[in-house]
Amino acid sequence: MTNVLYTAFDIVPSPKGASTHILHNLRGLVNGNFHVHLITPNDGLLPPEDTIEGAQVTRISQDLSQNFLARAVHFGKSVLSHLALHSDYDVVHFRNIWDGFHITQNKKKFGYKTLFEVNGLPSIELKYHYPGMDSELLAKIKEQEIATLHLSDAIICPSNVTRDYIASLGLSRKLVTVIPNGVSPSDFPVTPLPPRAGREPVLLYIGTLADWQGLDIVIKALPKILEQQPVKLQIVGRGRSRQRKMLAKQIRKLGLDEHVIVQPAVPHHEIPALVSQADICVAPLGLNDRNVTQGACPIKVLEYMAAGRPLLASNMPIVRELVREDVDGLLFSPNDPDDLARQANVLLKDMELSNRLAESAAAHVREKFTWHESQKKLLKVYERLSL
Repeated sequence: MTNVLYTAFDIVPSPKGASTHILHNLRGLVNGNFHVHLITPNDGLLPPEDTIEGAQVTRISQDLSQNFLARAVHFGKSVLSHLALHSDYDVVHFRNIWDGFHITQNKKKFGYKTLFEVNGLPSIELKYHYPGMDSELLAKIKEQEIATLHLSDAIICPSNVTRDYIASLGLSRKLVTVIPNGVSPSDFPVTPLPPRAGREPVLLYIGTLADWQGLDIVIKALPKILEQQPVKLQIVGRGRSRQRKMLAKQIRKLGLDEHVIVQPAVPHHEIPALVSQADICVAPLGLNDRNVTQGACPIKVLEYMAAGRPLLASNMPIVRELVREDVDGLLFSPNDPDDLARQANVLLKDMELSNRLAESAAAHVREKFTWHESQKKLLKVYERLSL
């Protein structure tokens, strides 16, 4: 049996999309007859040792009084210490450079193959979480990213946009396999759209409050939607205190307190019920380097579609890889609140169009974007690594 160490600087389980992705990868590997050991950080609420999806789990304690970078460095050193004590891994599968840099540098010493799962790169993403971060530090982080990519035996990423960015750093596209995110259709049963007569329709956003998500565009669009018809905007997700304060300030400044509900993140199993109560689901991704240059594969878009909800999303390549415009959803010009409002009003006034888009989206996801399909693609990468 092939022994795999899977490392992730993400809390598992948690409401974040990263956790959902990791759990389905674990399930695919275990079902593929791999012995998997997952190492993740501990938020102090989870047991230090655990079993999830048939995989052994070790959680590394964190000093939560330290800043993000200090905790990331500590996690990387802890993974390296683990590898020094356990020399029986055939593949080490990692998601970030904090431990990946050490993992790739020591692969010959410890005799394993390396798989870099690139979902996001800190040289691009950290500045959105920590505005004002030192540019020299970001440059050093990018150097580590490039070195880690070049030392990896295989690379997977969730979109063609991400693969193009990786290739722009001097890597062969043949080294990079695109494995989109997915959904479990059984978790997101298609339900009829709620009737709109006699009630305020709900626009729903689920996800982080990170600056790249484009929530400010939805807020700016809301007054223009309200000129046409009453509506509620429901925002569900986790965010840093800075992000929550900025969001609240924008809502208050535009006089939208009565029309916007902001709620904390919920466990993943509660998301289908939230989506089933929505009239339109929005993915307003902003026009920035995180979305345009680095790329991503927003799980929220796939989950909205799987549940049979009309989708309103930003018209950019990472969305078009998943959504057929005017077939599975309506796309608006990125960073354009006027166009977002126009498209939202089209959907709100046209129930027939809403139903047609919802039905098409649900069928498209079930055909192309399931976790089962993603797992099969991941196992093929592992097969090539073992040759």
